[in-house]
Amino acid sequence: MTPTAKKNIVIFASGSGSNAQRLMEYFEHHPDIRVAALFANNPKAYALQRAETFHVPAFLFSRDEFYNSDKVLEQVKSFNPDLIVLAGFLWLVPQNFLQAFPDCIINIHPALLPQYGGKGMHGLNVHTAVVSAGDKESGITIHRVNEEYDKGEFVLQERCPVHPDDTPEDLAARVLQLEHKYLPEVVEKLLLQLP
Repeated sequence: MTPTAKKNIVIFASGSGSNAQRLMEYFEHHPDIRVAALFANNPKAYALQRAETFHVPAFLFSRDEFYNSDKVLEQVKSFNPDLIVLAGFLWLVPQNFLQAFPDCIINIHPALLPQYGGKGMHGLNVHTAVVSAGDKESGITIHRVNEEYDKGEFVLQERCPVHPDDTPEDLAARVLQLEHKYLPEVVEKLLLQLP
């Protein structure tokens, strides 16, 4: 009897890649799921080095390749992804990807959507806005990706408190703990539900 092929994750990242690393760690010895590849749109993205450490194939691509050709799409397809995870990826996903992988692309956002979403709302910008607004809680939203920033169907929301004396950096650290805890669990659950 042939062993069942593992489910494949393809990660897209733009920056440090701590969520990408968390996924690579979590699935490194998983019996059913593996991180097949990482794609980055920023040559300075530390995520590329993290992928190298885990022996995950990593690819750098340009805006032109992503939006004006099928080059990146064809590369991604070659890994036969069951799920594409945007882990700190800052560009809007083009239509050819949404059509090729319907409902198979998820994003993690460091706030409780629909608040604090949209273009420019990433990293410390989000946490600065939450702290400035005096909100009592923040958190993460994992959602499916569609043609608008941060507008897809929610998969999971988890909350954490915002303390009165929090700086945006304090809140960022607390939210990142939620991201690292829940993103691998959600990915695993979504993939193990697939036939």
